Amino acid sequence: MYDVIIVGLGPAGATLARLLDKKYSVAVIDKKGSGEEGFRKPCGGLLAMDAQKALSRFGLTLPKEVLVDPQIFAVRTIDLDAGATQHYQRFYINLDRQKFDLWLKTLIPNHVEIFGNCLCTGIRKQGEYYDVEFMQGDHRRVISGKYLVGADGANSIMRRYLYPDKKIRSYVSIQQWFKERNLTPFYSCIFDSKNTDCYSWTISKDGYFIFGGAYPKHGCRERFENQKERLGKLGIHFGEALRTESCLVLRPSRLDDFCTGEDNIFLIGEAAGFISPSSLEGISSAINTGYYLSKVLNAKSSDPCKAYRRKTFRLRLKLYLKVLKSPFMYFPPLRRLVMASGVNSLKMIRSN
Repeated sequence: MYDVIIVGLGPAGATLARLLDKKYSVAVIDKKGSGEEGFRKPCGGLLAMDAQKALSRFGLTLPKEVLVDPQIFAVRTIDLDAGATQHYQRFYINLDRQKFDLWLKTLIPNHVEIFGNCLCTGIRKQGEYYDVEFMQGDHRRVISGKYLVGADGANSIMRRYLYPDKKIRSYVSIQQWFKERNLTPFYSCIFDSKNTDCYSWTISKDGYFIFGGAYPKHGCRERFENQKERLGKLGIHFGEALRTESCLVLRPSRLDDFCTGEDNIFLIGEAAGFISPSSLEGISSAINTGYYLSKVLNAKSSDPCKAYRRKTFRLRLKLYLKVLKSPFMYFPPLRRLVMASGVNSLKMIRSN
């Protein structure tokens, strides 16, 4: 029997587990193991400014083992519809996402009990408490708790339990790793309405070249391969894929897509829909919502679900404004005009 059970130990779950008061007995169920084994989050591994700001509020500094080379300060924006390319300054930190998640895990106090390499399979309400069922190897286990927290991402079992009929716009994110064959490492953001109404990316990372994108579910792998072929014609080199990763990614399109929970079940991070609909950046929202919920639970609010929803109001509004902004990024004629204007772009200087 626990006071709080958290499912998922990405940035959202790890932040909450770290900040909850010691008066709570806390259990965490996570698919990742203690090292390289177990689940790996398919992610490009770029820490955006909002995520850097979220970490800095706690005085946290990234250990060097989390960082990877190169650190690049310009993003090559490629519009395959218009055949146009521009470069824009961006201040991302290039990191190893698996090591980043494991580092956040090391910050969790010892009194929190972590069940690693485990998959949550079911939830049942028993009076004022919940039974949470999960698989640990070949063994089925059940633990009980008063408060449940879904920090388990886009395909959250907690969200499906609470809102079985809620449908949030979603895509399949596919990402492949290659040996770096391009002469100059680079980041890129790719728009290609023939294959997706979202966007794709390339990232250079410690001698590897990553290509990924978010695609409509129907024909997602074919769209991915078609886009690789189009980029190959621009001189981007891929070679043999060393690893292929995929996962579901949410892309909220309405204000009510942000669902924070009810009846002593809380949703944080992407499980609640807190991800940017324009850039798909979610680490900052994950960290912030983990912090907001810790404040609510530590204060022992009489109605914690209502208090948590109130705490996240500004974040919900901020992300909804990005829903309104998205058409200006993803509508080809407007994007073509913006890129052609050269506003805020960098004038690249080529060395001899």
